[in-house]
Amino acid sequence: MGFKRLEVDDKVISSDASTSPAWSNNSPTLTKFYSSSIQLASSTGQYYLNVYQTGSTDTSAAVQFDVAYCDKKGSGSLWYNNLVDGASPSRTNYGLYRNLILGDETADFNFGGFTSSYFYAISVERARFKEKLLPGTMTLVISGSSGSVSLTDDSTVASSVVFTDAGRKYQLISGSAGAKNSDLHSDGYTLSSGSYGWFLPDISTLLLNGQALDITASAAGGICLLASRSSNSDGLNTTRFVDGLNSAGRWTLNSEETLSSNYIFIRARNNEFNYSENPSYISGSTGELTHDLFINSPQTYITTIGLYNDANELLAVSKLSRPLVKDFTKELLVRCKLDF
Repeated sequence: MGFKRLEVDDKVISSDASTSPAWSNNSPTLTKFYSSSIQLASSTGQYYLNVYQTGSTDTSAAVQFDVAYCDKKGSGSLWYNNLVDGASPSRTNYGLYRNLILGDETADFNFGGFTSSYFYAISVERARFKEKLLPGTMTLVISGSSGSVSLTDDSTVASSVVFTDAGRKYQLISGSAGAKNSDLHSDGYTLSSGSYGWFLPDISTLLLNGQALDITASAAGGICLLASRSSNSDGLNTTRFVDGLNSAGRWTLNSEETLSSNYIFIRARNNEFNYSENPSYISGSTGELTHDLFINSPQTYITTIGLYNDANELLAVSKLSRPLVKDFTKELLVRCKLDF
């Protein structure tokens, strides 16, 4: 067995992107949205609502995403204690996403130049996607009492990428599959309430601007979803949002994953690895080569390549598909690929 130290030029790292549909059964589009009345009546239902692709009687039913209503003032949900004004699940949700995304408990959510004090947070179930969501592939259609709106992210038209504590941030605009609608406003925003929210692909989350969805006039970009914002009252806003999805009935989304490969080139030059350390090559009694042919015309067969660290510890093994003959007239180049 022979050893040879790898040089810098012997190693190359390559990255490739792999995409796939985000929903169960390798489906790119959801057309039905089911929630659980049992969860809604439970303590977790005060904070968020799981949404499934099929009904509870279907054994293939799986959580596709969660919907949470978030309100800076704590409106739209019951208080924890009637003696503490505004302390409620909706306020807790607001603070959670503020810390996660903005990293500042005094910051506000600004959707395309408009500050909104309430929004809907949609988090895609981790089992549904690869590494992150794929910008430019989303079409989310939601309906209210004054019509419906088709939403996408502005990743294909934005002049630059904005980063938050949670990674990349894109504005949600009127459009589909990354293309902006031309029949509304030039920027795809609403007329008076900024953008429709944020698309955060690196944490698989969407924030839907509540005030943009609550606009009553469809000409201004609203759908009149009308979140219930009464104080110390369960407004069932997550249910209201899921009903809006079912009325329009479509959400298309893809995910992506970056696959990194480490290519290592193993080179055996003409004067290397031509002698074997196999005991059968040497006479046990005299220490001489067993065959005179091995003196001037040695020949070996390479079958295995091992990668070692400086402590002489074996890290990886590569088996060749067939033995490769090696002598002074031949050179060998083997490419090993490590995926991670």
